[in-house]
Formats: sequence, structure tokens, C-alpha cells
Amino acid sequence: MGTFQTLRKAYGALKDSTTVGLAKVNSEYKELDIAIVKATSHVEYPPKERHVRKIFYATSAHQPRADVAYCIHTLAKRLSKTRNWIVAIKTLIVIHRILREGDPTFKDDLINYARRGRFLQISNFKDDSSALAWDCSAWVRTYALFLEEKLEYFRILRCDIEAERLTKPSPTKTQGHSRTRMLTSEELLEQLPALQQLLYRLIGCEPEGLAFSNYLIQYALALILKESFKIYCALNDGIINLVDVFFDMPKYDAVKALHIYKRAGQQAENLADFYEYCKRLDLARNFQFPTLRQPPASFLATMEEYIREAPLTATKRLEYHENDQSPQREEAKHREAEASEQPDEEVNEEEPVDKDETQPKEEEAELPPLISTDDTDDLLGLNEINPKAQELEENNALALAIVPPGGTV
Repeated sequence: MGTFQTLRKAYGALKDSTTVGLAKVNSEYKELDIAIVKATSHVEYPPKERHVRKIFYATSAHQPRADVAYCIHTLAKRLSKTRNWIVAIKTLIVIHRILREGDPTFKDDLINYARRGRFLQISNFKDDSSALAWDCSAWVRTYALFLEEKLEYFRILRCDIEAERLTKPSPTKTQGHSRTRMLTSEELLEQLPALQQLLYRLIGCEPEGLAFSNYLIQYALALILKESFKIYCALNDGIINLVDVFFDMPKYDAVKALHIYKRAGQQAENLADFYEYCKRLDLARNFQFPTLRQPPASFLATMEEYIREAPLTATKRLEYHENDQSPQREEAKHREAEASEQPDEEVNEEEPVDKDETQPKEEEAELPPLISTDDTDDLLGLNEINPKAQELEENNALALAIVPPGGTV
């Protein structure tokens, strides 16, 4: 087996050098072809940065679109023709990095190319040359599904979660939110299921068998983990927004919203398990993981009660609100009444309140959030833009610098 692997590596190196030689002689895009071959070579090591940067440049906005299309075609051909898991995963890593770090226009070019044929659809890919190759092939197929879902999310909703920055509701406030915090109920019902499907594909990227300890797999997984924080941040803000507008929904929309809320609770549990799994990997030494928690069952019961009595159409919502005696609605009415009676300049003044009366309000305030910031000082920046959030982003960026034993960057 050792001799076979040695011969296979030698054959892979020979193929790479031959392809590079042919590109130097025959290719109109000589520099680009060489960069792609070297970035996706048979060497079991992440793509070298200088080759990736050349591909970034070739897919930038100022390049002719025909040249960008040629680059995509070459990457797609490289992915579809290979039967080597190392070449396949390095090709996917290059594509993933362009989507994350390259020119935003590349997404549209990639979508247009995918409409004309199969791309990132490698469900039949396998490398059965060894037990390691077999396990890694399974993970490569899962990785491709995640990238395909990421591209589909952008195609349908025209937004990129990874490129998003937290925004402040007003210049005078320190709290920042994802764009999902400001969506309407109709937009939430459209976008949150797509976000949840993307998170579903992400959680599925759990390496198994011999792929668990492979460095190249962990390098790609680090890219995925970096995205998971922002994806779940956007989903969490969207769920909080959904809860705020839930009791204004007609019955049909409320049923869909309840399904989204229940799935969010299940995904919080699945993502927490995924993080625990990833903490056993070498890359975990450079990552900071958030703490997730389940939504309370009592709030789900209130939502289900609303659905049983919810108006079928929007025109009857007001009638329901006038008769609504749920604890959440009564509490909201009480807060609105207090706010209307209290002068603006006295809003921030603290008044003595009986301790027993404040306890239900504290429980009420903890209902919607699914991410716990206990002992993390809100590291994800879910509620506030602060140095801790920036520190998390910078520290997690270092996760891509993990080096295999005896290796060098």
C-alpha cells in the first residue's frame, strides 16, 4: 500500500508538471492556467497564497467578463475531471475563498455559469484509492453541497451574510444588529427558511472517520466555521424580529413562523453539538466558540395558543388584540401605558420597585434570544458593537493559519 501511494503521488506530480508545461506553450491565459493548476495541485497542502491571489485578480470586476468566465470554466473543468480528493477539495477551497474574499461580482458570474450546466454538483465523486481517500471523498461531497447552498442563497435573496456588517439603529445607540432585525414579516418568512437551510448544510460538514484528523479537511472546515458565526447571528436576529411581529400575524403566516421558530431551537442544539465536535480538532486552538441555548418551552406554548385563536386574515388582527389576554400581550400593554405616562426626561430615572414584581419581566426579556452570552461579554456582537466582537473576529481569522506537524506556511 505504501508503494502504491508513493507511485500515486509521483503520478499526480507528473500530471501537474505536464499541465503546467502545456499551459506555458499553448494557453492564451498562460499565467491564469498555471496559477489554477498550482493552487489545486496533488500536493496535500492548502493552496499557496500567491497562486490564490492571482486567481483573485483574474476574477476581479475590472477584468473582461469573458476572462472571468474562462477562469470559472477552468475551475469547473478541474473539479469535474479529477478523481483525486486532494485536487477536488483544493479546487473547492479556491472557489470558497473567492466567494468570501474576492470581488463581489464573481458571485453573479458564477451563478450565470451554473445556469448553463452542472457545477459544484459532485454527488458521484469518489476517490477509493485508500481508506483515507474514501472518507475524505465523502466530506468533499458535503463541502460542495454547502457551497452550492451558499450560492443558491445569494441567487434568491441577493445578499451575502459573510459580507454583512452589524448596523446601529441610530447614531446615539451602541447596539448593532444584522439586517434580518429590520425585515418585515413577509421578508422574514421568505429569508429565514433559506438561512436555516444554509445552516443545515453547514452543520452537515462534520468530518468522519479518517477525515477527522486530516489537516487539509480542517483547513476547509475553518473557513466554514468562520461563516457559521455570522450565519447564526443573522438567524438569531431574525428570530428575535419574528417574535416581535408574531402576534400581529394572520393564522397562515403564524403557522409558518412557529415552524421556523421550532426549527431554530433544534438547530441551536445541533449547532452546539457541532461546535463541541469541532473543539476536539486541532483548529479549535485558534477559535472562540459562542454558547448557544434552547428557546423556553413556555414561550412555544404561548405561540401555539395564539395560533389556535389567531384571525385568518389581517383585517381581524385588531379584534384579536383587543381580546388577547395572554401574559405577553398584557405585559406589552402595561409597558406601553407606563411609557405614555412617564415624561421623556424621566425615562432613565430609577424608581424603587418591589422585587417580586420585577422577576416576571426579567423572565419575559430572556425569552426570544437563542444565543447565550454568559461569560462571553457578547462576543458575537449580537447586542452591541464593542472591542470584544472585533477581537473574536480577529482571533478566528487566525484559525486559517494553523500549520500541520512539521509544516510551514
